Amino acid sequence: MNIKPIKNETDYQNALERLEVIFDSKKGTKKGDELEILSILIDKYENETSPIGYPDPIEAIKFRMEQMGLKQKDLAEVVGFKSRVSEILNKKRKLTLEMIRKLSLKLNIPTEVLVQDY
Repeated sequence: MNIKPIKNETDYQNALERLEVIFDSKKGTKKGDELEILSILIDKYENETSPIGYPDPIEAIKFRMEQMGLKQKDLAEVVGFKSRVSEILNKKRKLTLEMIRKLSLKLNIPTEVLVQDY
């Protein structure tokens, strides 16, 4: 096992190639340990070089509504009127701080996502 930090794209590609070779290794073996460490290093490098940003707040709300089987009328109790929900989902009305708090609780969406500009 010859593991070293991933510092550049070449190191990254080499690590991915090695990961592919040892991918099916069993836990508790030398190759299994190498697989675990290599996975952590690759994940760290990817997070540093290609961070994934937060989704659009309105798209996050729509996605979560779909997951939970909610309709616009179900959010009316959270943000006010049914027409207000429609305006928010069509990006014609901005979310207020109170709406963000309530939506975060009801839909289990982090406030960091909902406070973004859109």
